[in-house]
Amino acid sequence: MTYREVLAHSVLTGILVISLFNSTRLLAQADADDQDFSHQWLQSYARDLSNRPFAPPVSAATSPLRQLDYDDYRRIVFDPSAAVWKNESVPFQLQLFHPGFLHTETVNINLVASGREAPLLFSTDQFQYHDSLPAINPAEVNGYAGFRIHHPINSAERFEEFLVFLGASYFRGVARHQFYGLSARGLAVNTVGAGVEEFPRFSDFWIEKPAADSRQIVVHALLDSFSVTGAYRFVIRPGETTVMDVEATLYPRRSIQAFGIAPLTSMFMFDASNSARFDDFRDAVHDSDGLWIQQSNGERVWRPMANPAQLQVSAFGKQSPVAFGLMQRHTGFEDFNDAEARYDKRPSLWIEPLHDWGAGHVELVEIPTVDEIHDNIVAYWQPAAALEPGQVYQFNYRLNWGQPVAEPGMIVETAAGSVPGTAERLFVIDFADAASIEYVQQNHNLINMKATTSAGTISDVSGTLLPESGLYRVYLKLDPEQADLAELRLTLQVGDRQWGETWLYRWTK
Repeated sequence: MTYREVLAHSVLTGILVISLFNSTRLLAQADADDQDFSHQWLQSYARDLSNRPFAPPVSAATSPLRQLDYDDYRRIVFDPSAAVWKNESVPFQLQLFHPGFLHTETVNINLVASGREAPLLFSTDQFQYHDSLPAINPAEVNGYAGFRIHHPINSAERFEEFLVFLGASYFRGVARHQFYGLSARGLAVNTVGAGVEEFPRFSDFWIEKPAADSRQIVVHALLDSFSVTGAYRFVIRPGETTVMDVEATLYPRRSIQAFGIAPLTSMFMFDASNSARFDDFRDAVHDSDGLWIQQSNGERVWRPMANPAQLQVSAFGKQSPVAFGLMQRHTGFEDFNDAEARYDKRPSLWIEPLHDWGAGHVELVEIPTVDEIHDNIVAYWQPAAALEPGQVYQFNYRLNWGQPVAEPGMIVETAAGSVPGTAERLFVIDFADAASIEYVQQNHNLINMKATTSAGTISDVSGTLLPESGLYRVYLKLDPEQADLAELRLTLQVGDRQWGETWLYRWTK
């Protein structure tokens, strides 16, 4: 069973499995059952922790929990009647994950009420051990693997899961009537740098008890790793778009050159641009179909996803963007024809910096895959300056899970194919709502096209309005000549102004 197979099963079973790490709160708990808590305290604690060597979690390789296979693990089920705040007038509930299978190490979870924290102690009474697992003594299990948050997001009559924190610094959310898709993380370290990628982890959580009439829930988390510690605060508002306001304060233990703020992780296997490579009855398989960026100068950029033959990294922009995200623009069942995975119900996720992040770039990492069980897309903000030990870094931003409002000029389709009898490639790009342009129905020539390439030659650039849909369709051919890679760029102009998004595409042999 692979990582992504587990995630796929979790959509149906409510079980999410990602490698987890143990945590030990280095500051001793008071003897009392609870003590004062504030985010300022957490920031101070994270800063102090950064001055100490990282203490990696220790996990016994022979632990019976680690020996569980996927089917064994599924027989350990959280009892919904034991949900935190189940019998209280609170609009949110928490359900917990039992350790086992891929995640035997636990995290510390604390509940906060009226400024006082109390640890959420593990109890086997909260779980149903179906078919009893003879090698495991439940009394020896001493913590949770993670948690999920429930809310009447789809119907006032029922609490449903909409957000999960589980594994390293991973978390996943959905908006109303959506299925889980891509993930977010607290921090990426050395994703494409020299050496091994590092996965910082949320080792401790503090969850504030919401008021009876609250529309939001607040979660605090301690980030810890070999290179950095951090204090995180999430203000979470579920709904038609599930919004998370994030305050991330970082305290490096060492100099970090390659790192990513607000990292997103997704999967792209194929769509209309590369489906010829796959013998599959479905029309497309992906959690996200493109990277969207709104630059500080107002330009809106659309970069379709690729499943390349070898790992590739792309960088976009030089200054803090207005927003960026991995989007799922195909939202019709007929776009995929997958009645089980329901990729048409996967969310888009876009990031809005809440202050100027300065110089840097959005970085996109695309990894080859032949199977949908593997995440192969990563995007994040890479600041120009390194993180240095002894310094404090603040990054505030908003995550939006859902589907953004469509805008005129949004690119809704990119298709590609060979030109028979030649080495050329034909690209077809559709822009939405071109019929809204004044007089375009009478004069299609109002729209001017500009296409460029970094290598090879572009020819036969043409466009037409599709009256049935209001789309503006552009055709262009690329002759790569001797090149192995070409960066394509297409913009549309009406009068002296750009109309719609900028289309970027990396062709590789």
